[in-house]
Amino acid sequence: MTSQRPRILVIRGGALGDFILTLPALRLLREAFPNAEIELLAYPHIASLADGRFYADRVRSIDYGPLAGFFAKNGTLDPALSAYFAGFQQVVSYLFDPDSIFETNVRKAGVRNYLAAYRRPQVAHAAREWAKPLEALALYLENPAAQLFLTKADGEGARKWLGEEPRMRLAIHPGSGSPRKNWSVSGWAEVGERFWRRHPEGELVLVGGEADEVPLAVLNARWAGHRVRQAFGLPLPALAAVLHECRRFAGHDTGVSHLAAAAGTRCLLLFGATPSAVWAPLNEEVEVLQAPEGELSLLDVETVWSAIQNRLLDP
Repeated sequence: MTSQRPRILVIRGGALGDFILTLPALRLLREAFPNAEIELLAYPHIASLADGRFYADRVRSIDYGPLAGFFAKNGTLDPALSAYFAGFQQVVSYLFDPDSIFETNVRKAGVRNYLAAYRRPQVAHAAREWAKPLEALALYLENPAAQLFLTKADGEGARKWLGEEPRMRLAIHPGSGSPRKNWSVSGWAEVGERFWRRHPEGELVLVGGEADEVPLAVLNARWAGHRVRQAFGLPLPALAAVLHECRRFAGHDTGVSHLAAAAGTRCLLLFGATPSAVWAPLNEEVEVLQAPEGELSLLDVETVWSAIQNRLLDP
């Protein structure tokens, strides 16, 4: 009789950057248990980066109403979810669970091997912090750089979206989820104008979302008449492939910056008060420009443009 494949469940909420910084830990699991079925309980639009792309065999949405009972002390546990959790030989949870309520309920459901992996990075790099709990399974992290395994279809779609004509391209994400993490819009506008003075036929790929509405509107007005391609609303695997094909990216302390770095793109990232030693991507192609005194307003255009030229535009 053929034995069933072992099943591992990794539970990961949080934002895009947190998910990507957990990929080195997921890689440890995949490489240690290549024949296991690894499932993610996560936000599907984020976990799509891993679904069928090396790390995970499938994804289930964490945004599911009956899960609420597992977060309540002595909560009513959904029978179908209890059976679901009990079907895994190992559960690794990155949920914030300070009173172990979720863990207690999952164990009640029949889970024997549960690893509470959440911790708040403060000194060591986040990728190392989130891989460290796996040492309980004799798994030790050597490479803390996150890596995406994009599919052939991802790459083909990105090249079609960008067009086949070869040209100098620079992707820029001028926003973030927090205004305090943003460099000035006028600074980015000047960077774009200097880019076109140096590369008149070049193209900027402007990345953004709903939270970036104001800076995007300003930049589109300033850059009218130039080659600007709008990368809004793309699924994350598609955006990652586009950033990979652009080869050059400039941005802030954001999940999109982690996406670009994990896609293998050369990056220049502007960091303010956030400690880059804890939160910046550790990929070799990434350079961090830390603002003086942690204040992005103290970064002048000359400094940023010089770094972009040296890191991204020079051969």
